[in-house]
Amino acid sequence: MTHAPDTGAGAGTDDRAGILLVDDMEDNLAALEAVLGSLGEPLVRARSGEEAMKALLRQEFAVVLLDILMPGMDGFETASNIKRLDQTKDIPIIFLTGTDSDSGFAFRGYSTGAADYLTKPFDPWVLRAKVNVFLDLHRKNRQLRRLIKQDHARMGELADRISEIERHLSGSSVPGERELSESVARMGESVRALRRGQ
Repeated sequence: MTHAPDTGAGAGTDDRAGILLVDDMEDNLAALEAVLGSLGEPLVRARSGEEAMKALLRQEFAVVLLDILMPGMDGFETASNIKRLDQTKDIPIIFLTGTDSDSGFAFRGYSTGAADYLTKPFDPWVLRAKVNVFLDLHRKNRQLRRLIKQDHARMGELADRISEIERHLSGSSVPGERELSESVARMGESVRALRRGQ
C-alpha cells in the first residue's frame, strides 16, 4: 500500500507529511503518483475507504485525494469517517470523480467537509498546485505548533525562576525586600496565568 518510505511524519525536525491517494483503480493511482511525484513528498496508496482509514490512523497526512465511486465504503462515507475522528478531522480532503458523475456529487462532497472537488480527467498542473497549497499549510501549522511548544517551555522556566526568587525574598528581613517580594509574587502569578491560557 505504501508507495514511498515512511519518513517519520511524527518527527519534530521533518516537516514532510504524506499525501494519501484513495482510489480502487490501479490506473488512477498510477496517474496520481505520476502527477504528484515531483512534489517530493511521501505518496501513500489506499485501494478502499477501509484501507484509507487504517493508513490515516498509522501516520500523519497533509492532504487526502479521495475518489468518490468505490465499492464498499464510498468516498462520501470515507470522508464522513475522516471528519468524525479527532485525530483526522482537520486533514483537508480533495474529492476526485469522473465527468459522468451525478451533478449533486459536488454539493455532497462539500457538505461532508471536502476542501476541494476535481473532475477527472483533471489538469495535472491544477492538481499539483492545489495539493502544494495544502502541503505548505501543513508545514506552517507544524512550525506554529513547534513555536507554541517552545514558548510554553520557556514560560515554564521563567515561572520556576520567579518561584525561586519568591522563596529567597520571603525569608529575608532586609527593609524594602517585602515590597519587592510582593511585586515578584504578582509577576509570578501573571506568568502562571499566561501558562494556563496556552
